[in-house]
Amino acid sequence: MGEQKIIAVTGATGAQGGGIARAILAEPESGFTVRALTRDPESASAKELAALGAEVVRADFNDEASVRGAFEGAYGAYLVTNFWAHGSADRERAEVEVLVRAAKTANLQHVVWSTLEDTRELLPVSDARMPVLQEHYNVPHFDVKGEANALFTEAGIPTTFLNTTYYFQGFTEYFPPKRGEDGVITLALPLEDGKLLAGVDSEDIGRTAWEILKRGKEFVGRTVSIAGEHLTGAQYAERFAEALGEPVRFQSIPYDTFRTFDFPGAVEIANMFQYYGDFDAEFTGARDLTEVRALNPRLKDFASWLSANTSAFRES
Repeated sequence: MGEQKIIAVTGATGAQGGGIARAILAEPESGFTVRALTRDPESASAKELAALGAEVVRADFNDEASVRGAFEGAYGAYLVTNFWAHGSADRERAEVEVLVRAAKTANLQHVVWSTLEDTRELLPVSDARMPVLQEHYNVPHFDVKGEANALFTEAGIPTTFLNTTYYFQGFTEYFPPKRGEDGVITLALPLEDGKLLAGVDSEDIGRTAWEILKRGKEFVGRTVSIAGEHLTGAQYAERFAEALGEPVRFQSIPYDTFRTFDFPGAVEIANMFQYYGDFDAEFTGARDLTEVRALNPRLKDFASWLSANTSAFRES
């Protein structure tokens, strides 16, 4: 077998990065191999990737030299940043700048950048319908990624822009259905009745990125917007009812009510859901399920994801 092309994967021990790393490693005859970037090569997740055949290297976005070293000799890369690790748009912007400089120096031939729309293109911060956050943003973890897209283009890096969306995993971590005082299970979301929420299995993001990298230059310069299914809140509740074997109702939480909730990120999450709702034609409409399934036929819909994860929602 000839020399394999190295794909450097940031966030390799997370959901997205782990998804693409495992997908590449599952196809040893593809001509590609994985260099998994992680801050902690001794973590259990990093050791699991190493056991599957990945080259695991230490890299920290706060240490640019480590990122440059990790990209050296690579053919391409899957790049993802995690706003929620620190909650700062300025810091995420600085991380992307490190990735862009390192990718440019390494002369990477194809980068897939995990990004999101800049909400300010449709909703200027001068619009009073939602509070401005961190001085410049409606939804910082969206806007700073969308804003950073231009950095890749300006640097001349061959890039595919992969627009992501709400993770199905958010139902286990943040919005699990809960039994109400009347005994009925309730799915409560800051989502207006009748509005669609585009969702995806977070691991499918990485797996779709792998399909893009395999296609090569065909996708350079293009934007791919991913989702596994578009459902209303009531339809998500119906899927939960089918999986759990009892009625599940949907409860819409007003955006302003959700903004008063006492946990970090409540205002940003409310702004995000309001963006989903106010601009559903543009956001959900950009995610063509037929088109993305032609690229990745194994993309899960919500029922498929839920059937594999129902135990997480069953009461003990």
